Amino acid sequence: MRHGKKVNHLGRKTAHRKAMLANMACSLIEHKRINTTVAKAKALKQFVEPLVTKSKEDTTHNRRIVFSKLRNKYAVTELFREVATKVGDRPGGYTRIIKLGNRLGDNADMAMIELVDYNELYNAGKPAKKKSTRRGRSKKASAPAAPAPETANSEEE
Repeated sequence: MRHGKKVNHLGRKTAHRKAMLANMACSLIEHKRINTTVAKAKALKQFVEPLVTKSKEDTTHNRRIVFSKLRNKYAVTELFREVATKVGDRPGGYTRIIKLGNRLGDNADMAMIELVDYNELYNAGKPAKKKSTRRGRSKKASAPAAPAPETANSEEE
């Protein structure tokens, strides 16, 4: 049974796994997309998305939390300056994983992980979406006004 086994260990000890994910996250923030295996991309997605959420509010506390995970001040600066402004209105889902096929050498399943707002190919054809909320509306406000009867207009002529 898999009870309580949320973390994919990726065949590494804890310190090695944390260092690898921090390095991959720094590369993702710097280059906006990286190629890796599918398992590492899924682990990286879980690692980096909370950090991007923290970067949306630029406080000293949030910078220190993110720095403790990334351990690279240039990546933290890039995340809080450029990435946070680009994803500021997005409510989550900052990364996208695109499967690329198998690697030639060992047939490993490869993927590209990228920051969603930096891919101009996917965002070019879509118009700017109006921000919506999940609050319900009353039926009176959402129903269109009834059209005026046309019989009154035709009798006057």
